[in-house]
Amino acid sequence: MTQLTASRLPGARWCMNVWHRLQMPTSPVLRSVDAITIPVPGLDEGLAFYRDRLGHRLLWRNDAVGQAGLALPDTRVELVLSTRQQMEPNWLVESIDAALHDLVQAGASVAAAPATIPVGRVAVVIDPFGNPLVLVELTGRYDTATD
Repeated sequence: MTQLTASRLPGARWCMNVWHRLQMPTSPVLRSVDAITIPVPGLDEGLAFYRDRLGHRLLWRNDAVGQAGLALPDTRVELVLSTRQQMEPNWLVESIDAALHDLVQAGASVAAAPATIPVGRVAVVIDPFGNPLVLVELTGRYDTATD
């Protein structure tokens, strides 16, 4: 028995392309990079290197979650030192809920459900290739820290 495929049915390829386009979000889900997380053994050790030796300005520090944010001079992307996370980018999204919907529809799986953080909301998905995507919806920023 002959298997029916899009290439064997007239107009089927066009229909499949239209169907896929209807399933795609109207704008890209990942808007920009918010931060790059770098694991450090302790915040004081990390700050001694990245702030004191490399010259990055401290933006904020949150000992309760083991993180400190440092400025990168030519961008709004932050360098986030973390005692609890692996090295990874954090992606800005317009809406956590919409991004999760679109990513799951596209084949990603939810690794961490949306949670409230001091600057908005965060969630984590795993793409079909096993890569974690940290999604951040910003509603504010940390106050500038004093060194």
